[in-house]
Amino acid sequence: MKKWLSIMTFVLIFLTACSDKTIENEKNWPVEPFEYTDHNGEPFSSEQLKGKIWIADFIFTNCVSVCPPMTMNMKKLRDKVNEEGIEDIHYVSFSVDPENDTPQVLKEYALKFTDDLTNWHFITGYVQEHIEQFAKDSFKSHVQKPVSTDQVIHASDFFLVDQNGVIRKYYSGLNDIPFDEIINDIKILKDRE
Repeated sequence: MKKWLSIMTFVLIFLTACSDKTIENEKNWPVEPFEYTDHNGEPFSSEQLKGKIWIADFIFTNCVSVCPPMTMNMKKLRDKVNEEGIEDIHYVSFSVDPENDTPQVLKEYALKFTDDLTNWHFITGYVQEHIEQFAKDSFKSHVQKPVSTDQVIHASDFFLVDQNGVIRKYYSGLNDIPFDEIINDIKILKDRE
């Protein structure tokens, strides 16, 4: 009887510890509701992401520095998430140059990296001032398009957003991407479902 009680106590402690996993340095930044346009020219809104975990970043198609490697890293992350068998994760790349990044331009850019856009949304359909304010308010991230150049200043982070539209954490999307950490944090959010 004592042995059985000891085993049950261990199992109970183990299960409690597993259910109490937390994301280290967790944020609590709500993403403001949005309704924009995707790479297919279709409306795309935060409502379509309700109840889903998603990863967001900020890119633009004529970027000559960080955006191509970030987009490749997002594809690698998606591939690794798929290899783990984690389902129903979405990826959202907001253009920080909406004047130039029409849906058609975004789609051509996206297809350079993947031929499967079923759960990856490239977003435009707003004015420059709006995306700059949206990035600042929701993602605590700086976006600025100087008048003197066609290059846009923006962060190179990946943002993990939970099922309630709240940013839980951000990570480097450019160098030394912590793929295992991101996947572990996604699993923690999945366990909360």
